[in-house]
Amino acid sequence: MPMKYPVHPGIIIKHDCMDALKLNVTNAAKILGVSRTALSRVINGKASISPEMAIRVSKAFGSTPEHWLRMQLAYDVSQMRNKVNTINIERYHPSSV
Repeated sequence: MPMKYPVHPGIIIKHDCMDALKLNVTNAAKILGVSRTALSRVINGKASISPEMAIRVSKAFGSTPEHWLRMQLAYDVSQMRNKVNTINIERYHPSSV
């Protein structure tokens, strides 16, 4: 069974919020009170959803800021799992005194 990886929350914003409401980036950015560039970076997966952006999205389109931030966290952890072998850290064991 193939593993399913979390999707960047920006893709959800694009599909479920913007496309569903027939909003382009410019109009959605105005609704959210952010620059077109900032929103474009999020919906293209180039930038993470910040707590402030999560609040803006939740106020404009629904859900909660925590929902958007949990999606971002799940995506970030998934991305790091792909790089886990490049992080050379050994578990710390305090010495007995």
